[in-house]
Amino acid sequence: MKHIIALLFALCLTNGATAQQSRKDIFIDSLINLMTLEEKIGQTGLFTSDWDVTGPTLRPQYKEDIKAGKVGAVFNAYTAKYTRELQKIAVENTRLKIPLLFGYDVIHGHQTIFPISLGESCSWDLPEIENAARVAADEASAQGLHWTYAPMVDIARDPRWGRISEGAGEDTYLGSLIGAARVRGFQGKNLSDKNTIAACVKHYAAYGAAQAGRDYHTVDISLQSLYNTYLPPFKACVDEGVATVMTSFNELNGIPASGNPFLLKDVLRTGMGFKGFVVSDYTSINEMVPHGFSSNEKEAGEQAFNAGVDMDLQGAVYLNHLAALVKEGKVKISDLNAAVKRILSLKYDLGLFQDPYRYSDETREKQVVMSAENLKSARRMAQKSIVLLKNQNQALPLKKGQKIALIGPFANEKRSLIGSWSAAGDWTKSQPLLPEMQLRVPGMINYAKGCNINDDSTQYFQAAIQAAQNADVVVLCLGESWEWTGEAASRATLGLPGAQTSLFEKLHATGKPIVVVLMNGRPLCIPELDAKAAAIVETWYLGTMSGQAIADVLLGDYNPSGRLTVTFPRHEGQIPIFYNMKHTGRPFDANNKYTSKYLDMPNEPLYPFGYGLGYTTFSYSSVTLDKTVMRKGEKVKASVVVTNTGKTSGEETVQLYIHDLVGSSTRPEKELKGFQKIMLQPGEQKTVSFDIDETMLAYYNYQLELKAEPGAFQVMIGRHSADTQQAQFELK
Repeated sequence: MKHIIALLFALCLTNGATAQQSRKDIFIDSLINLMTLEEKIGQTGLFTSDWDVTGPTLRPQYKEDIKAGKVGAVFNAYTAKYTRELQKIAVENTRLKIPLLFGYDVIHGHQTIFPISLGESCSWDLPEIENAARVAADEASAQGLHWTYAPMVDIARDPRWGRISEGAGEDTYLGSLIGAARVRGFQGKNLSDKNTIAACVKHYAAYGAAQAGRDYHTVDISLQSLYNTYLPPFKACVDEGVATVMTSFNELNGIPASGNPFLLKDVLRTGMGFKGFVVSDYTSINEMVPHGFSSNEKEAGEQAFNAGVDMDLQGAVYLNHLAALVKEGKVKISDLNAAVKRILSLKYDLGLFQDPYRYSDETREKQVVMSAENLKSARRMAQKSIVLLKNQNQALPLKKGQKIALIGPFANEKRSLIGSWSAAGDWTKSQPLLPEMQLRVPGMINYAKGCNINDDSTQYFQAAIQAAQNADVVVLCLGESWEWTGEAASRATLGLPGAQTSLFEKLHATGKPIVVVLMNGRPLCIPELDAKAAAIVETWYLGTMSGQAIADVLLGDYNPSGRLTVTFPRHEGQIPIFYNMKHTGRPFDANNKYTSKYLDMPNEPLYPFGYGLGYTTFSYSSVTLDKTVMRKGEKVKASVVVTNTGKTSGEETVQLYIHDLVGSSTRPEKELKGFQKIMLQPGEQKTVSFDIDETMLAYYNYQLELKAEPGAFQVMIGRHSADTQQAQFELK
């Protein structure tokens, strides 16, 4: 039995005429036939390692479980040395020598940390987003990792939900493209390449629609909303070949996602054609009991497995109960074999049966992790993620010779720079804005903390006011702590915490122009800042190279080009608010009280989807169409001329929206259907064209049929969702 894996491989390789896929099937089927029931169940278990001050260690009973063949995968263990140590237990001390699969939360970088995913999405730069995932995969794989729990593709339209920071914002079309780009980046062209890792698209499904913006909460939406808004990003990732799918914590229309056969079998496997394996989220199978869906954990295991969950993350429900469920006939052994085959297939594709230590490469680890090239990529991505929200009287870029008061709790803050879900990131290696600005404009910076992040203390106010009075311009760094974003970090109010707004008001009273630099993981309600600040720069959490990228924008070494992928509300009372809402039967009319509006504020957001400024300006011509009638199988070409009307070169994101005016089901007032990023020199103009076909007009109707319906369509092209030129055509 010592060489069983090698023998099976040799047998499969002797038939040179057999296709590669068939060799894999023969190998895995043969291995499954040798496995005991307990060994099969072991492959369905994913457990975390523990950490202490000396580094990662597994609890003693987990090591014994590995030796007994009861663990198929481990997460929260990395570095080439440590993963090799754990892998050695599995392949040298178990009966069948089946290698472990090592997973980890490589969300927005591994040790070189890139901007949070929401920030990256604001670049609208798919090649750069793919490259960020590629760099993360290169570093993670060099430290022994095979699998990441990303991308998160939950469409999120409620900024109270902390996990909005992990996704690509509110739009289905853009979110689908970004999700697919991240899958390509992580998985590369071939999973057998040892610098790739398997991706896991999550959270399936509709987790971003949690009621009240509260994490883990109920989701109750129509099937049309599910199909038109929340499922397409998952389909895009499946089409891209994503290796695994993770279920969500929430219930959907009364059934928890981890026990939902409609989601996991009917939609995911039959509808989307997904072939990989499904893993639960952390103890989400156990949690079906407090959901009130399962009477006990054994029943939860039965429901989850029969619904289509192949691997149990951390809950040990399968480990404790699956054998009894099989023996009682409540779970079919054929279904267990199929789940195990899907898991072993990924291990095979990663090359772990050929060489279980191939990823635990200490030499490559030293060469790759936080290399100069990776840091350069992180800085470039950080630059592209910054969104300039306001720039009155050309307050930015800062002028040469200006005396700068750099103030605020985030001016010299390191930990928050890498954000939440930064996992292996070392925040001590991130560069705050203060030392970077001192380096770039020596002798011109006067720093004052101003206040703490969360408390109401005003003890630092006076020093900040004095610094402002002695300066030409104030750069004020405000935001929310990294701990206030991500999982289990929902907020009921979205203003700046603590004394930050009061500090802003005191500094504004000095009469000095204030440039606000925001560091946060979600849209904030900041009408006071918008009304009074000279400039507002949304930086999110930009990762390891934060200080360098922010200084690049403030000093004019980089012209900001980011565009919002999520709407900024004026007030929490507007939530949910997003650009592609539907018209009502009583649309807004300022002169008629009995129309859809608020009495105490405008309907419009503070900053709309797609919005962002730069250091130059652009003008758009009217939209021209090459035809006003589209027949089945034809296309309409929509064009607009964009001109750089400013004095510096700049990048513009030209956005295409379409409105289906009348449908068998009511349609959103506009939907993003295309975009192009262009660079123009001062005075340069370019014709930007989009080919519109039927697939761009189709949607799932009330019968869940994907169709483009005949009728009138409005084409809108412009700078953002609230600033477009329009034309109209008819689909016959």
